[in-house]
Amino acid sequence: MNRRVLVLAHTGREESMIAAREACAQLHGSGLVPVMTAQQQKDLETHFGSLDHPTEILEADVALADVELVMVLGGDGTILRAAELVRGIDVPLLGVNLGHVGFLAESERADLAQTVQWVASRSYSVEERMTIDVSVWIQGRKVAHSWALNEAAIEKASRERMIEIVTEVDGKPLTSYGCDGIVLATPTGSTAYAFSAGGPVVWPEVEALLIAPISAHALFARPLVVSPHSRLAVEILTRTDAQGVLWCDGRRSVDLPPGARVEVTRSAQPVQLARISATPFSARLVRKFELPIHGWRGPAPLGTNGGQVEEVPPQPWSGKSLTPRWAESRKESDE
Repeated sequence: MNRRVLVLAHTGREESMIAAREACAQLHGSGLVPVMTAQQQKDLETHFGSLDHPTEILEADVALADVELVMVLGGDGTILRAAELVRGIDVPLLGVNLGHVGFLAESERADLAQTVQWVASRSYSVEERMTIDVSVWIQGRKVAHSWALNEAAIEKASRERMIEIVTEVDGKPLTSYGCDGIVLATPTGSTAYAFSAGGPVVWPEVEALLIAPISAHALFARPLVVSPHSRLAVEILTRTDAQGVLWCDGRRSVDLPPGARVEVTRSAQPVQLARISATPFSARLVRKFELPIHGWRGPAPLGTNGGQVEEVPPQPWSGKSLTPRWAESRKESDE
């Protein structure tokens, strides 16, 4: 049975098209069948001429459900576009970073040939990433429904005016303030827009939802981490006529007039990401953000007692009174 790999690339960049041509050739040389969309193959043939290896066309020659893996060549934006394509279909994404940080990507451009070999030998695992369902309500009527892998971001529509919002968790109002916007994110999105807004970095395997205000004019407007089963809501207040706009993963937008309500819950459809290494998330943080780790000594060395670390015995208490000084002075005065 032929194993098919869909190659998706940002054909507006020459570097990405070169990588796509190389990936298709290497997949074919490894015994796999490269698949491309009709438009992307047309773009490559226009740029390079006829391709020197056979490819199948998505939907014309093969259905997306029959593809084993989607190899995404580009930055996080290209991976988010690919996530739209596989929404609702159990096909994992494997990102090869051609962008800047590329937090969603699993490998780098220089490792393309090795990545193809890992795919050919099935030396990869698949992990599920939480997504969110996003609904927009206006005057009690649902006017839009979308989803996001990273975040749902509510922003002010006009540069010169902030929006007034009230946040809600599990059907109860939390607080209201004026702001430039607010980010409702997944753990995957904690290193994206929410991170830029001052939110916490959350490990991908942690199940939670995040709230990160953007330039809020309030004393209590801190980033929050809430239960993955919570229902989050943000309402655009009518105290002013400032308009807002909702962006899902920076790709799908909905205008938000005063009085609009945005609800966010955990989605039942996760996104599958292929992993080709067991690198801990902490190591990925260090690599992607180039964090300083000089001087690190590592864990304590193993002891000689059966390979176990020797524990320090508990020390006896020095005998000093646990009574605070203010209590001792009061006791003396009473006597």
